[in-house]
Amino acid sequence: MDDQELRNHLDELKRQINYHLYRYHVMDSPVISDYEYDKLVKELFEIETKHPDWITPDSPSQRAGAKPLDKFVKVRHPAPILSLANAFTADDVYAWFERVSRLDSRVRSTGFVVEPKIDGLTVVLHYENGIFVQGATRGDGIIGEDITANLRTIRALPLKIPVDQKGPTPPENIVIRGEAFINIKDFERLNKRLEEAGQATYQNPRNTAAGSLRQLDPGLTATRPLTILVYAIVSASTPTPVSQSELLVYLRQLGFPIPESKYCPKIEDTINAYNQLIKNRDQLAYEADGAVIKIDDMTLAESLGTVGKDPRGAIAYKFPAREVTTQLRDIGVNVGRTGVLTPYAILEPVEVGGVIVKQATLHNFDYIRDKDIRIGDRVMLKRAGDVIPYVIGPIIDLRTGKEQIFEPPQNCPTCGEPVEHFEGEVAWYCVNNSCPAQLIRNLEHFASRSAMDIVGMGIKVVEQLVEANLVNDIADIYTLNKNQLLRLDGFAEKKADNLLSSIEASKNRPLDRVINALGIHGVGEVMAAELADNFTDLDQLSNTNSDDLLKIEGIGPNIAMAIVDWFTRDTNRHVLEKLHKTGVWPVEKLTTRQTTRAGKFSYQTFVITGTLPGYSREEIKDLIQENGGKVTDSVSKSTSFLLVGEQPGSKLDKAKKLGIKIIDFNEFNKLMAG
Repeated sequence: MDDQELRNHLDELKRQINYHLYRYHVMDSPVISDYEYDKLVKELFEIETKHPDWITPDSPSQRAGAKPLDKFVKVRHPAPILSLANAFTADDVYAWFERVSRLDSRVRSTGFVVEPKIDGLTVVLHYENGIFVQGATRGDGIIGEDITANLRTIRALPLKIPVDQKGPTPPENIVIRGEAFINIKDFERLNKRLEEAGQATYQNPRNTAAGSLRQLDPGLTATRPLTILVYAIVSASTPTPVSQSELLVYLRQLGFPIPESKYCPKIEDTINAYNQLIKNRDQLAYEADGAVIKIDDMTLAESLGTVGKDPRGAIAYKFPAREVTTQLRDIGVNVGRTGVLTPYAILEPVEVGGVIVKQATLHNFDYIRDKDIRIGDRVMLKRAGDVIPYVIGPIIDLRTGKEQIFEPPQNCPTCGEPVEHFEGEVAWYCVNNSCPAQLIRNLEHFASRSAMDIVGMGIKVVEQLVEANLVNDIADIYTLNKNQLLRLDGFAEKKADNLLSSIEASKNRPLDRVINALGIHGVGEVMAAELADNFTDLDQLSNTNSDDLLKIEGIGPNIAMAIVDWFTRDTNRHVLEKLHKTGVWPVEKLTTRQTTRAGKFSYQTFVITGTLPGYSREEIKDLIQENGGKVTDSVSKSTSFLLVGEQPGSKLDKAKKLGIKIIDFNEFNKLMAG
């Protein structure tokens, strides 16, 4: 097709992709499969790669494609972004109703709309000719900060309206108000990932959302599970609906996600709607701290004017506080499946939001130190939705002098082995490979595809083996027999034989796979390959020292210390002895890999970003390494190629900055072909 036809096709691809994002993230009812969606995205990226001058702001490729900013630019809002006065009881709501009714008697015969008061960050969205062109924070209500690039990363936010061709034609210029936030379940998943990675976790969804949108690097914002709901029009160049209930329908038709709402004919009905919201508070997907009661007739509401920065036509009926004080009896420590030690508060039982709370999270040991939380303190506690209660901080004025400063444990509370902590890291670790608290996670990793690749030993089988007390460390896998397996649920002759065959085959894995399988902190696939390049077997590696390790590319003081420490632990050395006896002890000549590296990609370093057609990430890594190349996780000056697939991440921007050679899958195949 000629250029004009191709451009028309590109416009249609953008329309389709934006529509399917709307169906998935806003409507929660996709009409195509992930595979079909991925094909559309792939085709769009292929066209835009060949014609970068055709890229427009409404393209799905621009959701996380902006460069990091030096600072935020100030933005003046087209109209004041007002706050709301608060009501704390039904009597407060009735008093508000009486006040505004005395100003205009029509209020007594009008209806109301009740919406949840979302606990997020207010954002102001500008659209010109249907294209999202600017987004800002509320700021002081008059001037905010330009966070356009960050808002583009939110998939629920339409980059072009209307999303559906059947939707109404928007005004040439329209400015919309909404709330950006993180859903409770997404927040919990984010914290779980961070905790398992030994990184600092976040305190609450609201602060995390606000901090994410005020990142100078949109690539970082894109990694946070932000979403959005809109509920008001700040200004428009042509008329829009004049009632709140109709306005929400209109915004939905344009393609925006809107909050749930209830129309109430009388003021008494708003109290009932509030009570229903309270009842369903824990079922909301997001944190809400009240209900917003709005006069449905927006012309009438606006005519009532404002008091200070609060419009008279609406009021926030706040939920009961979920913050209480109680006594911190003690601090306990849990050991997670990845070996990370996490402190928790043992409390004098207290009721918070209808639930009796005896324990709460303290996030990490740095949090305890920075907040100066001591055993015996009177502490402020918060619980919101289904999020685990957490200690906000101590009430220092109530201290008696008997409070005890808490020191992180020097030994794992589960297995008693010394714990490990590196300067500059938040997490404290138990690195005992046989620690009961980590056994399931360690076994799962050991058997995974990138490690020993034991087919048939997924998480459910691992859990069965541990529950039946058949394995107490990773080496016990190699002592399993058929009779033991047949006693487990779901195991018959064939399944048992297949698993035992796969276990036996895993004894022949190369040294780098075995090193990776051991689960040493900081040693993944790439580092394991580097170690296998420099040591002939596990015995030689176990007898090395930090000075020798620091000579190896990519190894810093913390990783060197972690490797040495792992091999000096008696429990880990015992596991190694058992592995040796069962035949899991690969010995490689140092020249083996060096010879392999004399392939097409000899001494060339690749970084991969995005999804590659027809291949998993592991398969591509293996292919590169088989041809003498090396694969690392981050882009640096020593990177030879950035291999870009569909929906690349922030690595693409960094590669462009450093002038790294960027290739797509077709170019990679050409390199493979010589």
